[in-house]
Amino acid sequence: MTDILELSHWIDGQKIVSDRPSESLNPSDTRQVVARTPDGTPDDVDAAVSAAKAAFPAWSEATPEVRSDILDHASNLLMSRRETVGRLLAREEGKTLAEGIGETARAARILKYFAGEALRLHGQNLMSVRPGVEIQTYRQAVGVFGLITPWNFPIAIPAWKMAPALAFGNTVVIKPAGLTPATAEALVAILHEAGLPKGVVNMVIGRGRVGQAIVDHPDIDAISFTGSQTVGAGVAAGAIKRQARVQLEMGGKNPLIVLDDADLDRAVQIALDGSFFATGQRCTASSRLIVQDGIHDRFVAALAERVGALKVGDALDPATQMGPAVSQDQMETSYRYVEIARADGGRIVTGGERLSLGTPGWYVQPTLIADTTADMRINTEEVFGPVASTIRVKDYEQALSVANGTEFGLSAGIVTTSLKHARDFQRRARAGMVMVNLPTAGVDYHVPFGGSKASSYGAREQGFAAVEFFTQTKTAYSWS
Repeated sequence: MTDILELSHWIDGQKIVSDRPSESLNPSDTRQVVARTPDGTPDDVDAAVSAAKAAFPAWSEATPEVRSDILDHASNLLMSRRETVGRLLAREEGKTLAEGIGETARAARILKYFAGEALRLHGQNLMSVRPGVEIQTYRQAVGVFGLITPWNFPIAIPAWKMAPALAFGNTVVIKPAGLTPATAEALVAILHEAGLPKGVVNMVIGRGRVGQAIVDHPDIDAISFTGSQTVGAGVAAGAIKRQARVQLEMGGKNPLIVLDDADLDRAVQIALDGSFFATGQRCTASSRLIVQDGIHDRFVAALAERVGALKVGDALDPATQMGPAVSQDQMETSYRYVEIARADGGRIVTGGERLSLGTPGWYVQPTLIADTTADMRINTEEVFGPVASTIRVKDYEQALSVANGTEFGLSAGIVTTSLKHARDFQRRARAGMVMVNLPTAGVDYHVPFGGSKASSYGAREQGFAAVEFFTQTKTAYSWS
């Protein structure tokens, strides 16, 4: 039996012990408590913000080498413990052990990448229109960042928000997701072990009131949020009201087009990966499979065979290919949308039934639904589970129209051997990220991440684009 973790807030470099009325459960076996967690208050947020504000001058004025060395050290520590932390992630979130270890390694590489970026901040020397006047631009830290992170990538997303904030001299108050606080706390602890000065990163664990206190706090200069559209709209409104900068990532209803000329085996593998791995709980998951008429029936039959063969089970079982949903709510949401699709006329090709695996866990049978139309709720609302639906189309132009026909625009993919259609899709797909003969889920950590339409708001995350949100440009004039 694994010991239960007793979590605390991190404020001003110290673990702040308080009552722990909440519990983080193992979704593979809900009899197991992973961690007991505090329920933070606005007063805790105020203390964390005060610590971050006090730490900002020294941290922002430190040499970039100091910041780079700490991030690099933290990266090495996390990479050396990727199996231990990855196991914790699998127990707390429900990803398979391989996925948990892989995500932890990704977080370590994000820290390593931004250790380098800390040394690469640059500006410009510009000619003035006035004789004798010189102009320089350079980038400076913004201040205190409030970071609100989700449960589906409980270490990678905190890393890709904290790493650029810290690399460029900002300080942080982070609220991790209530379902997966132990994994986020492991990252915060490693940053402090790596030598992070007190107050530079502060973490407050709790429910929605903690996030609201971050959004409303007058000394939070910027907010980066990943989560639902509903909550994101409130975050944006609160930040804009007091003129704080804000960045939002709010999900997707991502299309994967499969044209008649596609390699069938490759198309099936791409759809399987994009729709069902990580239990479909990825904002970039392929939830709408838009398939041209000539290949549709063969594609559906081949994909259904692969989906039906997926082994669902305990996240720590090496034989498991898909773990449980993260919570009972997420499990019930998946099954509710299966019934909605059935009632609207969709045909359940495989899956859709309740699973009983001998232990109490939040398991969802991976489900493929055919005979759906673009306007059905299953194709317009985000399910965030291992449920994919197919839409039959007659040609590429109809496929593109259907792909672009939702309010979301995060990731979009196409499987084709036609260079003409691939290039056209890259230009015309209304999405922030476009994949050709690749799954819609699965992106590199050193390039920009983000969507269009209702999927994203504000500057891009990750890679070289992160500098835009996490710094501000200053223009200096001088006469000589």
